[in-house]
This record gives sequence, structure tokens and C-alpha cells, in this order.
Amino acid sequence: MKLSVDRIRHVALLARLALTPEEERELAATLDQILAHMDTLSRLDTTDVEPTAHVAAVETPWRDDVVTNAPDTAALLANAPARDDDLFLVPKIID
Repeated sequence: MKLSVDRIRHVALLARLALTPEEERELAATLDQILAHMDTLSRLDTTDVEPTAHVAAVETPWRDDVVTNAPDTAALLANAPARDDDLFLVPKIID
């Protein structure tokens, strides 16, 4: 797939990038190489390949979903500048 400089300019405009003419040509060539490589990869037969998130087998450590640090209301409110019973009081910011 050959990318034109006009398409590079269009994408640069959308991305709010100011590119010099040399950068436009260089970026067009680089992106063209990347897309050609992706085209080569897309022609590979991957029907027997399992989908993976990692190249190596990674085990996810699981733990029981239990509360280990029960909230202590008095300790949580100890440093509150203002409170009403078990609630934080905050200044009103919307009229």
C-alpha cells in the first residue's frame, strides 16, 4: 500500500502536527514500510494459533475476595476538619 503525501498531510492536520516537507516524505516512507509488513503478516495462516495476551504463559495470581482491613469509622474521621456524626462536612461550592 503506497501512502501519498496528501494523506500524510491530512492525518497530520487531524492530529494538529506541523510537519516539514522532509518529515512528510520520511513519514510516508516509514508508514508505507509498516503497512507493507502488516500486509505480509495478515497473509499468514493463523487458524491453529491460540489467541494470547502474552508471548509466555503467565499465571494470574488469584486470592479470595475477602475484606482484610475492615474500615474503622472513628479512625477514618479522626483527621476530618469538619464532621457531622459519621459524615464528612465539606464547604458548599454550588449555589
